[in-house]
Amino acid sequence: MNGLFDFFGRVLRGVIRLALALAALVFVLSLLLASLVVVVGVSLWSLVTGRKPAPAVVFSRFRQTSQRYTQGVWPGGTGGVRRPMGDVVDVEATEVPDAPSPPREPGSRSGPDHTARVIY
Repeated sequence: MNGLFDFFGRVLRGVIRLALALAALVFVLSLLLASLVVVVGVSLWSLVTGRKPAPAVVFSRFRQTSQRYTQGVWPGGTGGVRRPMGDVVDVEATEVPDAPSPPREPGSRSGPDHTARVIY
């Protein structure tokens, strides 16, 4: 009797696996069909309006940014080879005084008011 239950258990497991695989296949195919419909719709809309599709614009910006940073992190860099900086001018440092504080209104508190918004 045990052999009969094992056989039916294997058959039932096989049927369940087949049903789940079929459900996954239907899901994937419907997802592909939906994405195909969206791509065709966006392409037709871009032809009607005369503009580039938004995904093409975004990917072209990504491509430009990645090309800019493939030469190095710093723009104009040559990948580790240092170029001369040109003329270096040594200047004498001078101290710049702080801006004068605005006149206080009568009756105002002493000290800065950190919660006040000042618009100049």
